[in-house]
Amino acid sequence: VQLQASGGGLVQSGGSLRLSCAASGITFSTSTMGWFRQAPRKVREFVAAITPGGGSTYYGDSVKGRFTISRDNAENTVHLQMNSLKPEDTAVYYCASQWHMKNMRAPLAYDYWGQGTQVTVSS
Repeated sequence: VQLQASGGGLVQSGGSLRLSCAASGITFSTSTMGWFRQAPRKVREFVAAITPGGGSTYYGDSVKGRFTISRDNAENTVHLQMNSLKPEDTAVYYCASQWHMKNMRAPLAYDYWGQGTQVTVSS
């Protein structure tokens, strides 16, 4: 199983980034996909999740209205479009997958994790 996250980088406050996560070794079309982030000395935080068919999406309160999660089941890829970025969005962003649709906001509910991609927002 491999979840390869990409698209991170350095951006100014107010800017945008689009993260991607390419999955292999899982049945992507039946997997719930999530994005989490972890800043230094902080716990891992739920960012967004999307159900297998893409019909339902969920967001953390701190990103609602600014971030959009989407998926392409033909390409086994999930994306996170991040707009109006703030310095407090600075973190390592991880994608994750789970077989079921349970507790999508809880890291422990996920079966597989990617290696993370760094997002840094300067003020």
